[in-house]
Amino acid sequence: MTAITDPITLAGRPAPSRVMFGPHETNLGDGRSFSGRHAAYYARRAAGGAGLIVTETASVHASDWPYERAPLAAECGPGWAEVAAACRPHGALVVASLGHAGMQGSSAYSQSVLWAPSRVPDAGSRELPMEMEQPEIDALVEGFASAAALAVRCGADGADGADGADGLDGVEINAGQHSLLRQFHSRLTNLREDRYGEDKLALTEQVLRAVRERVGEDRVLGLRLCCDELAPWAGVTPDLAAEQAQRLAGLVDYLVVVRGSIYSVPATRPDLHTGPGFNAELCGRIRDAVGATAPVVLQGSVTDPDQAQHWLTGGVADLVEMTRAQLADPDLVAQCRGGQAHRVRPCMLCNQTCAVRDNRNPVVTCVVEPRSGHETQDPEVGGNDRVRHDVLIVGGGPAGMETARVLAQRGHRVELAERGPQLGGMLATAALVHGRERLGLTVEWWRQELLRLGVSVRLGHEVTAAGMDAALAEGRQVVLATGSVAGPREYEIAADAQVIEAAELVELVGSGLSEERRTGRAVVYDPVGGPVGVGVAELLAARGWAASLVTQDQIAGTQLAITGDLADANARLQRAGVVRETRSLLRAAAADHVVLEDRWTGERRTVDCAFVVHCGHRLPDEELYLHRPGTPRAGDCTAPRTVHEAVLEARRVALAVGAAGERPGVRGGLHTLTVAGGVR
Repeated sequence: MTAITDPITLAGRPAPSRVMFGPHETNLGDGRSFSGRHAAYYARRAAGGAGLIVTETASVHASDWPYERAPLAAECGPGWAEVAAACRPHGALVVASLGHAGMQGSSAYSQSVLWAPSRVPDAGSRELPMEMEQPEIDALVEGFASAAALAVRCGADGADGADGADGLDGVEINAGQHSLLRQFHSRLTNLREDRYGEDKLALTEQVLRAVRERVGEDRVLGLRLCCDELAPWAGVTPDLAAEQAQRLAGLVDYLVVVRGSIYSVPATRPDLHTGPGFNAELCGRIRDAVGATAPVVLQGSVTDPDQAQHWLTGGVADLVEMTRAQLADPDLVAQCRGGQAHRVRPCMLCNQTCAVRDNRNPVVTCVVEPRSGHETQDPEVGGNDRVRHDVLIVGGGPAGMETARVLAQRGHRVELAERGPQLGGMLATAALVHGRERLGLTVEWWRQELLRLGVSVRLGHEVTAAGMDAALAEGRQVVLATGSVAGPREYEIAADAQVIEAAELVELVGSGLSEERRTGRAVVYDPVGGPVGVGVAELLAARGWAASLVTQDQIAGTQLAITGDLADANARLQRAGVVRETRSLLRAAAADHVVLEDRWTGERRTVDCAFVVHCGHRLPDEELYLHRPGTPRAGDCTAPRTVHEAVLEARRVALAVGAAGERPGVRGGLHTLTVAGGVR
């Protein structure tokens, strides 16, 4: 039986495992070139056992500048060489992704016209591109060929090496999402009447042959191919893709099966509302079509090693792309190889910090592994501290659990006190929201890690101010992770109105909310525009309530654009029958109605309502902190935000507490801690 940890040979080059770390935007670049941060980022996954690493897609022609820090192949030689040198000691094959975004690019950076097969405006930007003529097509083919030659011959010193000994192992041509080549494949975007319109694979075939001629037979040539544009009226369908794959597979050393089009961009890498391995059936179909011509790679939210193994064993694919999974746990393959697959830190598929292609320009990272993307800046959290402490952690949410895990891992004696009946805090509550059950996997992972590390966990135990004082008097360290409390409600509430916090509502629904309340309409007020309001509205609708979602924005869940769930979320609300009251502010809540105000005109209207669910910002629970100002704290009790900030602050605090006895600052058991901003 083939295992994901088994080696595979591509173009005569051995890869140590069948797990790919696929191409994705990172914003780690130095201008439009690869940086030392890229090298450390990829090397960390190589050290963790990845068999094939595909670097961030580099544009093969200067006409393509899809996002600010998008690599440009002509400037990537030195960076590619540094990446190769960093990964080579670990045995991973490293190939460069090469592409051109075409009409899905951005003229904001290039300050020039977008290239496309035909004059079809992009569905996202609505910008009309130019129709490429033969000079542009010739330049594109040469761009791919020259970029591939540079990738495989780049020298360790950053120069174009003569013998190519230090170059990359090969290249992967992008004909998937955000790809000009895919746009040539599709009747959605290719309306040409010349040979590139009559034979829609002609350009891709020309590119592959030109690239092979430059890189030779001893270098890996891969192809990322869109096999379902999810637009059957004119796009590439699985049936058509099977024919295309058969034709192209003989020209490459492996084939990655992906999906998505200009009308379904998030479908290539959706969030947790789409189950893991969503491309398995499609991939198996393409693998059957190409037979043994070329190994096929399964892409599509593959996060769990056991599932990945199932798809390999079942003949769905020959390799598995586990990109987000290796952001969450860079040691995924090594853990599996060591018989510790159950310890792999689960990916939540939330897209909150790993989807970075937006106008904020964030650096790629992971909510549960915030060192990802920051490998050159921050120390590992492992190892042992020279001085051992007894530490009491108050609060069992993500911040409390991560603080306890890191401290215990570094050799300290740790007790975690949680006043509730279970660990997880707001993350456990969020996992009860409709469609977000996957969030609970991380809570269970933390629970198991605390058990393994011997952390004393006390549930149903509330630490009072007196208890905190007693712990400090005994010489114990105290860390506060007490979470949050309900925030302000900036609207009038009548005495007989029913208003409930989102967290309380979710927990009540989870335990069985009284049936009689279904007779009235629930109004979900969401001044934030994030996943909470949308999720609560979906939850209520799924349980049979009539629900309205009130938002000040023009569309529900505006912040979900960051995670790629905005369009899908509104479609789900529509199907569920949730009424969306957009560009509206809640001004008053009464027993049987609410008063809404149009954000732009100030016009007020009345909407029937049995109860209001408040989804606004929360405030830190500061009771214990104000009793002992300066006590180390992390997570929502500092400022309620996301899991990412909770985990990040927890690590910083844990490392600072662990080192507290090694430097001045101890006063009667209460440590004044300077938390380094770069520690993750």
